[in-house]
Amino acid sequence: MDLAIGIDIGGTKTKVGLVNKDGHCLEHTDFRTREYPDLDAYLDKTVSTIDELKSKFPEDINILGCGIGAPNASSKNGTIVNAANLVWKGTVPILDKLGERMSVPLKIMNDASAAAMGEMLFGNAKGMKDFIIITLGTGFGAGIVANGKLIDGYDGFAGELGHVDMTIGDGRVTGLNVKGGLEAYVSATGLKRTILFMMSQYMDESRFRDIAYNDLHGEEITQAAAEGDTIALKAFDFTADILGMALANFTAFTQPEAFFLMGGLVNSGKWIFEPLHKYFDDYLLDIYKGKVKLLRSGLPGKTTAICGAAALIWEDYNLES
Repeated sequence: MDLAIGIDIGGTKTKVGLVNKDGHCLEHTDFRTREYPDLDAYLDKTVSTIDELKSKFPEDINILGCGIGAPNASSKNGTIVNAANLVWKGTVPILDKLGERMSVPLKIMNDASAAAMGEMLFGNAKGMKDFIIITLGTGFGAGIVANGKLIDGYDGFAGELGHVDMTIGDGRVTGLNVKGGLEAYVSATGLKRTILFMMSQYMDESRFRDIAYNDLHGEEITQAAAEGDTIALKAFDFTADILGMALANFTAFTQPEAFFLMGGLVNSGKWIFEPLHKYFDDYLLDIYKGKVKLLRSGLPGKTTAICGAAALIWEDYNLES
């Protein structure tokens, strides 16, 4: 059986899985990225994790290669460069280092661009030639497909839309020190920061007045919104307003048929999607109104990023075979 390894390197967790030609992740697991500040120890852990997954198959398997999605990853150079949410700083030669430990083909790409490839091969973007993936996790990522081609950029860093200066309100700084940058507002982390902002702006009673920032989680904000907590509702509305403006602006670049949203913030469901549809339509130029869809990813929720990374390998093979 032919399989591809998919690795998603996140600021909190590294997810690893084995993916078949249909985009199904047959085995997967994860470990905490921040527990391995030494790169060599991290890569040793990654390889041992892959070996554990392979051992779960009773039959012989053929590993075609290993695809990696990571923030600030250069597909052209095989490096990760100054990723705001990762523990390793500077230029990290991750493909060279991993190649010393594995003898299969290796590819790396910005995590959101890898997700775009996965959506095109395995998800709801099959047959689409113009779409944009938006990942809303610890940070804000974007993968752009135009005229059927992934926009990778000169050095492999295209799509860093999370650090576009939106010159918003209180001028929050992103992990790359961009004042007013998008991901400081529209991300799981940004939503938490907005809760604090809303509590400073309004006197409404809220469960969050008794919760420390580091103890605040996205699931609680969603639950609070469902219970009518006005601070949570204001936070979602504020977030959706900014995201709606950003997506309307991005539409003017490539006129995508659809935006696909994925990541932890998307799990907030209607509390983010309902106001987002309203604001997006308000901000769109008239020539685009009614032409651009806002959709969820068609990849399995828990393994979306793994399948996207594995798609970097599967794109080289005939999926019909």
